[in-house]
Amino acid sequence: MEALQSGFILDEGQRRVLLFEGERDHLTPSGSLDLVESDFFVTAGRMIGHCFLNEGPCLIGLSPAIIHVILGGNPEMATITHADCVDLDVRDVLELVLGRTTKQIKQLKKGLKDSGVWDLLSARPDTAMVMFPRTSEAALTPQMILDKITWPTSNDLDDDVSLEDQCRVLSFLRQFIENGTPDVLKSLLRFWTGWEVLPSYLEVEVINCGLPQSSTCFQTLKLPAHIRELGQFSDDLKAVTTTSYSGFGQI
Repeated sequence: MEALQSGFILDEGQRRVLLFEGERDHLTPSGSLDLVESDFFVTAGRMIGHCFLNEGPCLIGLSPAIIHVILGGNPEMATITHADCVDLDVRDVLELVLGRTTKQIKQLKKGLKDSGVWDLLSARPDTAMVMFPRTSEAALTPQMILDKITWPTSNDLDDDVSLEDQCRVLSFLRQFIENGTPDVLKSLLRFWTGWEVLPSYLEVEVINCGLPQSSTCFQTLKLPAHIRELGQFSDDLKAVTTTSYSGFGQI
């Protein structure tokens, strides 16, 4: 889903190819003929559907006008704004926005049908707001993450870790989360669990290790007990979370 949101790298060394373009909360399908002829949007629809069924990440910020048409609404009744038009040169011709995406929308609907979610969308159109959330609705906040953490107690101490070390490191983690920006929190959650969707719980352990680690299958973050300063803790955690795409520290 990250590639669907931020673009695919189809050939090494080339720039990312975006399937959805435009401003935040006004994304529209790309007008690339190569993408349409390759049925990329069918694949995108399947990805969106399967992620929804498995409680995974969603496609964030799709234009309300596009969602309206995907659900079978009349294109002429769609509310289109200037922000929905990617090409600045034709922003005064808003009716072109939906006309240039007809094939892409048909492919998206086919992919959603292939994944098995179309019947739900047809029967309950209100679920589209869950499947295609706005940016503000999908943003992570510090409290959202803190509420999901099962904090270890003195009974959960590792044999080689003192209670003082555990309390200090857990305090660092709390401060790191409380001061984290949405992007930092997103990277932390991806490192912690393998993706950017909050699970029902998050586990944390303090152990003897060099750098922070994670067991994504068990949604467990493992923090080094030896760190004495918040600055070092923050630097180390940012270093590993920004390399989560390559799997550093993840099990």
